[in-house]
Amino acid sequence: MLRSMYSGVSGLRGHQTMMDVVGNNIANVNTTGYKSSQTIFQDLLSQVLQGAGMPEGAGGTNPAQVGLGMRLAGTSTNFTQGGLQNTGRSTDLAIQGDGFFAVRTGAETLYTRAGAFSFDAAGRLTTPQGAVVQGWRANPDGIIDTNAPVDDIVLPIGALNAPRATREIVLGGNLPADAAVDDAIRTSITLFDDQGAAVDVSFLWTKTATDAWEVEAFDADGTSLGAGTATFNPDGSANATTLTLANPPGSWSAAPTVTFGAQGQPLTQFAEVNTIAALSQNGAAAGSLQSFSISPDGVITGVFSNGRNQNLGQVALAAFNNPSGLEKTGGSMYRPTVNSGLVQIGVAGDGGRGMLAGGTLEMSNVDLAQEFTNLIVAQRGFQANSRVVTSSDELLQELVNMKR
Repeated sequence: MLRSMYSGVSGLRGHQTMMDVVGNNIANVNTTGYKSSQTIFQDLLSQVLQGAGMPEGAGGTNPAQVGLGMRLAGTSTNFTQGGLQNTGRSTDLAIQGDGFFAVRTGAETLYTRAGAFSFDAAGRLTTPQGAVVQGWRANPDGIIDTNAPVDDIVLPIGALNAPRATREIVLGGNLPADAAVDDAIRTSITLFDDQGAAVDVSFLWTKTATDAWEVEAFDADGTSLGAGTATFNPDGSANATTLTLANPPGSWSAAPTVTFGAQGQPLTQFAEVNTIAALSQNGAAAGSLQSFSISPDGVITGVFSNGRNQNLGQVALAAFNNPSGLEKTGGSMYRPTVNSGLVQIGVAGDGGRGMLAGGTLEMSNVDLAQEFTNLIVAQRGFQANSRVVTSSDELLQELVNMKR
């Protein structure tokens, strides 16, 4: 009777723990990146009332045993994908697939699936608790070395994109074939010198023959910077020509070149149509950081006021051989243990790691229907074991009353 009472008590304790786990799951039904847990029970050692007998002459006998109750074998974490919810915040990230964000809190690196990040006053990408997201920073040229050790992700405050001097200008379009000799057409473009200063240059097209036009470049003061000739074939196509601008205003380490008529740079001569223009130049002024975007592989790209984009860094993802071996530390964080395996830091989409979804968050993977079912199971299990304790007490009372 005492044995059955102790078995019932162990059942009460076990189902109370199950109730705690289910209650925690329900409490975190709306927690970003939360992964639900479940309890695993096992029976205790059994008392052997009679050992097994060998079949010698008579038939063999099975062991007679009475169990001594149950206990909690452990809890397991369900790491299945949670639903994604669009937030519209550019710093919110969700992992589609396996992997964890690595975040530094003090001298310790922890791991999380909750991607509700934001930039602090120092430009560091942080969690709501202030842990700093880890990854790789780009060098001044925008190159990211993912083989280097991870570091804090920092969006440089007041970051500037260095100016780029114009080295190539492309002219194109159509010149009117029916224009008279000495007819002139002017077009212009803005170039940038080595310091990013704007330099206005115009081009004067003058028809010199049936299939020939002279093009001369001028600065804003009307000073000639050089001239060349565009020649055309009977079908209206142009022959490739290059013109080097001599001594343009500003600071130049190399003279810009003008190309027209080359393959991929359409320059034609057809009647009655004038679309000649300076199509492009490859320079840019200095630009300040205006906004940024995060790609599915975690690359943070800055958008600058000069129209150029440049990589600023890349968010790293961590993987473990046994994610269920991670230890929950609160704040939706996990800490590695001896049974989780060593952390493997890498790029999103590589080595079994999932991809990133910007502007979204991964929601809790708690299944409320299942949890309410588990709640009923835990309640009934607790009630049943309480009846075992009550019945054992009544049996003991009957035994005591035998003396009267």
